[in-house]
Amino acid sequence: MEQLILSLSYLVGSITFIMGLKMLSHPEKARRGNLIAATGMTIAIFATIFLWESPETHEHLHNYGWIFGALLIGTVVGTMTAKKVQMTAMPEMVSLFNGMGGACAMLISVIEYNKPEPLTTDRLSVIVLGMVIGTVSFAGSAIAWGKLNGRIKDKTIPGGQIINFILLGGMLVMAIALIGGFVSSPAVFYAILAMAALYGILFVMPIGGADMPVVISLLNSFTGVAAAFGGFLYNNPVMLTGGILVGSAGTILTILMCKAMNRSLKNVLLGSFGKKPVGTGDGPAKEQGSVKEISLSDTATLMAYSQRVLIIPGYGLAVAQAQHACHELEKILEEKGVEVEYGIHPVAGRMPGHMNVLLAEADVPYEKLLEMEEANEKMASTNVVLILGANDVVNPAAKEDPSSPIYGMPILEVEKADHVIVNKRSMKPGYAGIENDLFYKPKTSMLFGDAKKVLQDLASELKQL
Repeated sequence: MEQLILSLSYLVGSITFIMGLKMLSHPEKARRGNLIAATGMTIAIFATIFLWESPETHEHLHNYGWIFGALLIGTVVGTMTAKKVQMTAMPEMVSLFNGMGGACAMLISVIEYNKPEPLTTDRLSVIVLGMVIGTVSFAGSAIAWGKLNGRIKDKTIPGGQIINFILLGGMLVMAIALIGGFVSSPAVFYAILAMAALYGILFVMPIGGADMPVVISLLNSFTGVAAAFGGFLYNNPVMLTGGILVGSAGTILTILMCKAMNRSLKNVLLGSFGKKPVGTGDGPAKEQGSVKEISLSDTATLMAYSQRVLIIPGYGLAVAQAQHACHELEKILEEKGVEVEYGIHPVAGRMPGHMNVLLAEADVPYEKLLEMEEANEKMASTNVVLILGANDVVNPAAKEDPSSPIYGMPILEVEKADHVIVNKRSMKPGYAGIENDLFYKPKTSMLFGDAKKVLQDLASELKQL
């Protein structure tokens, strides 16, 4: 009877994971989907604690003090952290939590390897694979977390690609030797672990800021795959289902993000991601013209008498916490008969979907969020494009300058619109660290200032018109 209830609990957990993931595809259902999946996870956890029994000894779990102590600490820390985190810090929080998942998968493999029972070839294969992928995810996510919050700077390691090749080859040879029974020393297992950690560090370290959303997505898929291997080890259906869902969703998202960045997945895996083209960008800086500034009153007048306005949000909007002010501006413009929509680049912000989450928090209707292709189709019929803190995703160098590190990346083609207004706090380059020629184009006007204050002042000006 207990095993039947346990199996049903795992089935419920697996179904809620699938339902939750499906509902996460739409902001209006995302919160409910998250709660449904969390409920299924809770059911699976408590069913495991009280009903699971060892297939060998038929013993139940008994270290309840340690188990519930850990659950309590994790719940308190996770809740407090989630409540305090700012939207601007959400990407590094996602990286940190993702890294913890990889660390758990790695520890599961280490624990299972050190059990006294003899290991079959199949079981040892799963242990080694789970350990390698989990370790790479943990180490890479830790570096990504440091880079996103500014504690770690981008650094290209001399001969980094060659070192990564050596590490991958070394791990493969040692894993074959260990799994095949040619060696049995635990030192080999831990050497593979150390090499996986080093590979995770070297893999993420040179990656530029503009490429970070793709890396976060890839590391997320690694964690899912590592968790799935844990499901294999414990013959746990809900753990296996959760890992497969995270791994497959992360992989699909990674491929889509690579396409959006015009990168190949091969380059990501080999660690040449975000690398500056050899022999480029080392000459004298290109002479730029002068920028043209626009006043708040002129901006308000231009937007009020437009038929169509497209807003392009970027990380600067998140830093200023201006999403609510942006939604207020949108409503005022619509009251004046102006059609307002948002152009969302796939890699805007610091993680996949960053801008979507930010605007959903301000109750911006999901139907107003246009993907890059759709936004570009409507650009020629747009009167005003208002760019709020975005930089690299509208940089024409991606199309015009073969020497640029972002050359070939699809961008929002804002120059097709009648007028382009760029809101920035300064002329400082974006996260990729490269200059933006858009600022000096004839159609472009600069509106300097903090995004939140500028939007609030714009709203006031519009109300007076």
